[in-house]
Amino acid sequence: MNIQETERGIRFEVRVLPRASKNEVIGEVEGAVKIKLTAAPLEGEANQALISFLAKISGVARKNVTIIKGETSRHKLVEITGIDKTEFLKRTGLPG
Repeated sequence: MNIQETERGIRFEVRVLPRASKNEVIGEVEGAVKIKLTAAPLEGEANQALISFLAKISGVARKNVTIIKGETSRHKLVEITGIDKTEFLKRTGLPG
């Protein structure tokens, strides 16, 4: 999994699967964190759901989660400030 630490937090790729039965991190695929979301990919709903979900599982405010690239794609680059890689992996249960 390719999670990079930055001066302010972490940055990583996400692969989103919209219209799932529940919001959950389901693992890793091709170096990206794979996340299921209940929201549909319409009018930014899935992006907002992703931001909310990542903020909740990371224990940070929504304003600390930013989609840097891929707003209209299932493949996104996300940055979370105020957390380090070790803490993120611990909170999400992802392997290091």
